[in-house]
Amino acid sequence: MMLARVADSLYWLGRYIERAEHLSRLSSVMLNATLDQTDGAQAVWIAMAAVGEPGDGTDVSSFDAAQALVLDRGDPNSVVSSLARARENARQVRDQITTETWERLNLLYLKVTDAKAGKEFSDGSAIFLHDVIADLHLFKGAADTTMSHGESWRFMMLGIYMERAQLVSRLLEVCFAESPTHGQVDDHVALVSVLRMACALEPYLRVYTAEIEPRHILEFLVFDEDFPRSIRFATAQIEQHLSAMARAGGGERAAPERLAGRLKARLQFADVDELEAVGAGPLLTTVVNECARIHEAIYETFVAYPLEMRLPA
Repeated sequence: MMLARVADSLYWLGRYIERAEHLSRLSSVMLNATLDQTDGAQAVWIAMAAVGEPGDGTDVSSFDAAQALVLDRGDPNSVVSSLARARENARQVRDQITTETWERLNLLYLKVTDAKAGKEFSDGSAIFLHDVIADLHLFKGAADTTMSHGESWRFMMLGIYMERAQLVSRLLEVCFAESPTHGQVDDHVALVSVLRMACALEPYLRVYTAEIEPRHILEFLVFDEDFPRSIRFATAQIEQHLSAMARAGGGERAAPERLAGRLKARLQFADVDELEAVGAGPLLTTVVNECARIHEAIYETFVAYPLEMRLPA
């Protein structure tokens, strides 16, 4: 049985890594969208609203907003803060992860906390963000190919997919809370930006060709069972990892698995026609709320369970 503090650190390592990548991508897309002189304001608004800072996109420049999302050490949810917390959690479980994963994370942390990071961002924000995202992909690749796919790896993957499901749901709530056809986002540049924020443009185009429509975007990012950043895929992975850990533990830890299975089934049997009838808001809110309940169940089951259950007989 894994120690509670070890499970906690691995879980949050995964969450912070995914958060750092998501914010890096939001910042990159926001800056790229503003290069289009026709309308980049809506993309800026989407990015800021998705991280809980609603505005009209005119209060600060897109560059200043992106730089703050990446390098503001006073913001606990910035990229630099997320990577600092990920590194601290990784340090506490150094014996559970491989040298390759630790080195990749440590090098990235040193890059974003370097005294020259601000100047490097100012001189070439696109290159800086590209390198951060690429290094985060390398970290995930190293973890997948060098760590044993046992309990430690599963806790980290659980954190990644929990964070991903909630972040993508919040992004879609901002854009399509009313309905997939009458949501708040209808500009072509903004819709393409939403796909880029979810790292979904090319996979989406392979399915729908050049039809950039709100209904199709929602269908793809919510229901596609093969795209690794769709909500359905993420929730299926959450259920899979919890089921595997329940089996490894003798089937005693059923609460998180049961909640995850219910959410997985909810997405499996819903469809875009239902969303058109009642609007996307209720389903997206359900995903966010159910993920929060699963998170609480994970803590009750794996982290905060009674002391006598932690000690060997």
